[in-house]
Amino acid sequence: MSSEHVDQSLSSVDHPASADGPRRPRLLIFDVNETLSDMSPMAKRFEDVGAAAHLSTTWFAGLLRDGFALTAVDASDSFAHIAAESLRVGLHGLPLNRAAAEAVSYIMDGFAGLPVHADVPDGVSALRHLGIRLVTLSNGSASVAESLFDRAGIRGHFERLLTVEDAGRWKPAPEAYAYALQRCGVDPEDAMLVAAHPWDIDGASRAGLATVWLNRTGETYPEYFRASDLRAVSLTDLAGQLR
Repeated sequence: MSSEHVDQSLSSVDHPASADGPRRPRLLIFDVNETLSDMSPMAKRFEDVGAAAHLSTTWFAGLLRDGFALTAVDASDSFAHIAAESLRVGLHGLPLNRAAAEAVSYIMDGFAGLPVHADVPDGVSALRHLGIRLVTLSNGSASVAESLFDRAGIRGHFERLLTVEDAGRWKPAPEAYAYALQRCGVDPEDAMLVAAHPWDIDGASRAGLATVWLNRTGETYPEYFRASDLRAVSLTDLAGQLR
């Protein structure tokens, strides 16, 4: 299925201002990893190769850090390469039950089977039926998002699956958000980013977009980042707020 596919049967609606917050956007831009995908099964992958489950979250945070570091010095690399190489480094010296290269491949293969969070199918459908255009902008690859959405039966609700690999700059660099806006032909004030990561919220806000912090687990938001315009505990909650 093409990444340009969208269900054309859904009609557009007006986008009125709200007295309680920002106006309903014309375009919702979704982060993918952790925002839409449930990455908790990756911990079991670490256990399967003989590593501690908690290393899953440490590894993911570290690969984001390294992607950000490359962006800060005007360099870039793919999410997949940084993820695999940081795994090779992080697993070094651990008492694994298989060769290190096999362990890296096994953990990386876990991306191909991740589910979406439980609220995502109904929430995405509800948001699309409000007449809002839906796209993604991921630091990961578009193919991972494509297969994730195909498994969840929601691919048809998304107009485009965008990746920073085509922008040449990882989020939260402003060029990444500008790339998504340019591809969609939308001004910043007509777009809203939905993300579970405060650093993504901050970057999008500085790029002129409205933002939604998707906080499913009751986390505390860091004060050193710009606050989000809206907060939601699920995508169905967000659809209710925008309705």
